[in-house]
Order: sequence, then C-alpha cells, then structure tokens
Amino acid sequence: MVTIAETSTTAKDAIPSILRAAAFAAERHRDQRRKGKHASPYINHPLALARLLADECHEHDPKVLVAALLHDTVEDTATTLGEIERLFGAEVADIVREVTDDQSLPRAERKRLQVERAAHASRAARLVKLADKICNLRDLSSGPPADWTRERLREYFDWAKAVVDRMRGTHPQLEELFDREYLRKPPAPASK
Repeated sequence: MVTIAETSTTAKDAIPSILRAAAFAAERHRDQRRKGKHASPYINHPLALARLLADECHEHDPKVLVAALLHDTVEDTATTLGEIERLFGAEVADIVREVTDDQSLPRAERKRLQVERAAHASRAARLVKLADKICNLRDLSSGPPADWTRERLREYFDWAKAVVDRMRGTHPQLEELFDREYLRKPPAPASK
C-alpha cells in the first residue's frame, strides 16, 4: 500500500488526480439523487466510499480512491470506460470495469454475477466493492427508499453479505465494518 505521506511526489501526483475524479463524478452525477428517503445528491455516495477508504481504513492508493469516486459513472451516467481510461488511466479504468454491472442484463443476473465474480476481482476492485457495500448498508439503515419493504431490505442485506463473503481476506478492517453494518439488518417480521 502506498500512502500519500510516503513521498511528496506521491502527494503532488495524487491530490490533483483525486480532485479531478471528484469533480468529474460530481459533473456526471449532477442531476441524480440517491433513492433513500433523504434523496441526497448522488455525489455523496462516491465521496462516502473514498472517505471510508482513506479515513476509516487508511487506504491511500490514489488509483483506488479515484476508482471509488468514479465507480458508478459508467453504470449510472453516459460515461464510457474509454473516457475513464483517457482521463484517469488504464489501471483506474480496469478497476471501474471490474465493479461495473452490465446494465443490459436483468437485475437478478447482475446480482448473481456480482456474487460469482467477487472472489476473482483484483484487490483494488474488491476494496471499492467492499466500501460500496458498506456505504449502501449505512444508507439503507439510516433512510431506506420509501417503497422498499422490510423483506426487500433484508434481501439486499443478505445479497450484500453473499458478495462480501466471497471477498473475505481482502481487508480485515473493511470486512469488520461491513459485519458491523450487517448487524443493522432489519429483523424478520414477527410471525402471527
């Protein structure tokens, strides 16, 4: 793991790239809102991933942080992987590619493939995916979409756990944070 504090050259190179990625993601997600009850600006989500990785887990690889900021741009905006590669480099584009679902597939198939592919993803992609699942559970716990039933929330928590379980051994601290969030899974309805 390369930390920004290791060399001034790393910091000089990393900070502009990270800020460019944040600005790019903000522009691409500018008209989007999260689906939760608070309908927060979408950019808050990729920023939360990057903050979680950098602040809570001390992951300072600039490529991982840039990919975290860009992780939903191809899936949720008109951004292409070619654009990501041209603007942020092939390594970042590869990470984003690994965490991007094929939107032409039915949702159930996309979810199945996330579970299947999780164990084979690069370490960088697994870090972004772990942070994404943690942030999604945090958002669902604090303000789920109004139209989500308790059962749908429970199913999402269980599916996220199935994805994370395939990535165990990647980053103990991220996995512990995920496990803590998973404990907030809504309880099953009381049987009558």
